[in-house]
Amino acid sequence: MSADEKNPAFESESLTINDTTKEAITLKRSLGVPGGVALLVGTIIGSGIFATPKWVVIYSGSVGLSLVVWSLCGLISLLGALCYVELGLLIPKSGGEYVYLMEAFGPLPAFLFSWVYSLLLKNGGVAILVLVFGSYVVEPFYPGCTDRQDLVQLQKLLAVIALGVVIVVNCASVKWASRLQIGLTVAKMVAIVMLILTGIVRIAQGHVSSFTNAFKGTEPRLSVIGFAFYNALFSYDGWNNINYVIEEFKNPKRNLPLSIWIAVPVVSASYVLVNVGFLTVLSGDEVMKSNAVAVTLASRLYGVMAWTIPFLVACSVFGSVNGSAFAGGRLIFAAAREGHLPQLLAMIHTKQRTPLPALLTSFIICTIMVIPDTSSIASLLNAFSLLVWFNYGVTLSALLWLRYKKKDSERPYKVFIVFPCLLILLSIYLVVASFAQSPVSSTLCFLFVLAGIPVYFVFVRYKFVPGCIDRVTLWLQKFLNVALPQTEKDLL
Repeated sequence: MSADEKNPAFESESLTINDTTKEAITLKRSLGVPGGVALLVGTIIGSGIFATPKWVVIYSGSVGLSLVVWSLCGLISLLGALCYVELGLLIPKSGGEYVYLMEAFGPLPAFLFSWVYSLLLKNGGVAILVLVFGSYVVEPFYPGCTDRQDLVQLQKLLAVIALGVVIVVNCASVKWASRLQIGLTVAKMVAIVMLILTGIVRIAQGHVSSFTNAFKGTEPRLSVIGFAFYNALFSYDGWNNINYVIEEFKNPKRNLPLSIWIAVPVVSASYVLVNVGFLTVLSGDEVMKSNAVAVTLASRLYGVMAWTIPFLVACSVFGSVNGSAFAGGRLIFAAAREGHLPQLLAMIHTKQRTPLPALLTSFIICTIMVIPDTSSIASLLNAFSLLVWFNYGVTLSALLWLRYKKKDSERPYKVFIVFPCLLILLSIYLVVASFAQSPVSSTLCFLFVLAGIPVYFVFVRYKFVPGCIDRVTLWLQKFLNVALPQTEKDLL
């Protein structure tokens, strides 16, 4: 965004450390390969692996193809992350896609990314996670019955309650949210390790019947297989996050690609082994019928200790909700500070120093996504993945355009041109497959993207703000006890 397109309300708040010290202040370069690997593995491995195996098998049609899909998605994520390395080292600024789209195509595409990502994508991910949480809490008490309408409503009620608790914690204290996240991350890793070890032990014992005629029943329709990729790729989402901290890498030319070459294969191997663990206990048909695969496995195998897996998975999903809500609220806050969203959303609570209006907005959006009868994990996940891969396709197109636009610029890292071309074709296939299978929801997603265009020209480019908006903002500011932050330290 150019300087003249920023919201003038923030221009008076632009005092930086550099203004007072008169020294060149930059982000500290402290991340090496171990830190980069830990960041990527911790970001990618979330709760998707507990939510999507059922759907990957359903849309693949067979156990064999489902494992191939999980493996291919690991390769796709690796290639995508390496393409992002080229972008990150060509434009070495934190901010990820927003920065690259601004450099390649200008402020409107960059705004549309901010508009979609901050309002829809991040909150859509949270909505999926809270629904997964609800299903894993209900399943142990009503095994195999969570499709009943009354239980679906119970799951949604639990989802909204869990979301409300997370939002309250994040509004109350950044430190509380951070401490909660650490404990819940441990639960996530314990659950993953338990499932991997289960698979290894069961294979050693000879329980491999699910892998006999592994490709029987394979889905022949490419449009349906696209949804298998959507579900698996949702679990891999996060491979692009390392570019958001590129300014904090030591020797990024070496450490950035090396971190990716280590982290993504580790995640891919973990995901394949977890699915193998499921399939050494359950048949393909049982996986497809289960609404919480890990719970079904635990009840079949762990006896009196069966409660451990649903407990750990619920903690894991709750942790992912907490982390995603923390990030989602701050994305809305950051977009508002750039003048992309109403000024109220750029304010923080005067005592707690947390972005209260942004977090409450995130809660409202997520709740709206969860409550409708037509809303489900599958429908939200398909809509979420459609927009994610549309975004990736546009960003990778920016890489190709920058090859032409900045052909004389130094590129510390350069991928084989075939890689971004293949991924752009993949993104086109996934978008077309989504329209073929779910034309209504896909159209609504794109209408939301297009709605950002008049918003940009009216409120960002030409800064048209009706007087009533100012009065409402002032009233809400007093009611919520919030104000614009003076410095970044106010958020601590």
